[in-house]
Amino acid sequence: MSETIDQAFITQFEQDVHLAYQRMGSKFRGTVRTKTVAANTVRFQKLAKGVASTKGRHANITPMNLVHSYVEATMADYYAGDYIDVLDELKTNIDERMVVASSAAYAMGRTTDDIIIAAMETTSNTIAHGSTGLTKAKMLQLFEDLNNDDVPDDGQRWMAVSPAAWTDLLSDNSFASADFIGMDELPFKGGMTAKRWLGFNMFTHSGLTVDGSSIRNCLCWHPSAVGHGINADVSTRIDYVAEKASNFVNSQLSMGAVLIDAGGCRIVEVDES
Repeated sequence: MSETIDQAFITQFEQDVHLAYQRMGSKFRGTVRTKTVAANTVRFQKLAKGVASTKGRHANITPMNLVHSYVEATMADYYAGDYIDVLDELKTNIDERMVVASSAAYAMGRTTDDIIIAAMETTSNTIAHGSTGLTKAKMLQLFEDLNNDDVPDDGQRWMAVSPAAWTDLLSDNSFASADFIGMDELPFKGGMTAKRWLGFNMFTHSGLTVDGSSIRNCLCWHPSAVGHGINADVSTRIDYVAEKASNFVNSQLSMGAVLIDAGGCRIVEVDES
């Protein structure tokens, strides 16, 4: 056999391309107040608290004079696309269109979360990091603050924490041990790391904002406190572009978000250094 036979060897590539590890889809969508609109802005109404009063016999009832106000979210357009040369497709044994389409759709999901996160972070309510990670003491302070602000304890308090913050809590038996967390407090079966603790529906999220080099903003909110407007939901299409002799795979969306009630949203800072 010729000593140069290795030049004739065939390199076999996997047909299925492994997409780089990434968050696939949105985790925040469905946990906030959502409206679908055919407009550039969406308005979320607010109604102040009412106060009851007494009255004398035959006297008039004092009206509450409830104060109406609103906040608005402006839609922003986002695109994620890429070209696939038609002749390049003949030289590969992978479904490049599906790979690009999937990657673009995942990017749109992450963008949805980024839009909602940016709105939540406009709140001025913050539990300072204190040079520590996510501790039980911070969680108890969060629980107390929300109750003091009359945020409904109706099973709809949500909290997104970083992977490092989740690991911090695992060192506390009241969070990690089955003696404290029963199976009925694990509402999410498969697909994500999540559990219910202290009345919070908690899950991990790798895209939370880092302030500086090590301070991470974990977020807690009630759905009624955050508004998410959708002008055009995520859609993906593939079109042939003749002048480029390529197929263009594109995903797009038009969305916006706004903080409705700062009292129903909290930033919990954690030190991940």
